Amino acid sequence: MAHALIVIDMQNDFCPGGALAVAGGDQIVAPINDMMRDYDAVVLTQDWHPADHSSFAENHRDAQPFSVTQMPYGPQVLWPRHCVIGSEGADFHSGLRLDRADLVIRKGFRRQIDSYSAFFENDHETTTGLAGYLRDRGLTDLTLVGLAHDFCVAWSAIDAARLGFSVRVVESATRAIDLNGSRDQARTQMRQAGVVLA
Repeated sequence: MAHALIVIDMQNDFCPGGALAVAGGDQIVAPINDMMRDYDAVVLTQDWHPADHSSFAENHRDAQPFSVTQMPYGPQVLWPRHCVIGSEGADFHSGLRLDRADLVIRKGFRRQIDSYSAFFENDHETTTGLAGYLRDRGLTDLTLVGLAHDFCVAWSAIDAARLGFSVRVVESATRAIDLNGSRDQARTQMRQAGVVLA
């Protein structure tokens, strides 16, 4: 079976010094690069937000970063402004091997809805097209790495498992935000969905 490596959001704003930095996020760049040679395909995802995106705390009156609000699709964490389209923060980490990527999936570009998963927007209905691409190429086994473990990696892994892919997450090649215990919660949810944590 063909095996794809899905590299989630290895972008400047999620690495140390970035607007929404994940501790140690830059430490996984080299291991991810080393993994790329072992897969039949490599897919990169890229958070790609307009400046007026509804998930940014600054776009809500009196809202604080990391607070939670209700959106039509459910609860939404309000984040610091990050990965704005065309910005340096939205660029991939300079050390990441882009030449090995078969596909780049950009997500979160619709102003009114966030997108953690590589497969669906946060309404769990609007697709990114990634599942169709993988199926058309016969890529049935997926390994996920990247940032952040407890949000975009976890949501992507859970959606992939629900779509029928064989999924594992290499935890040593991820880092977590760990917002109010979100890392442990994400691990439990991934296991329940049938994701292998390696």
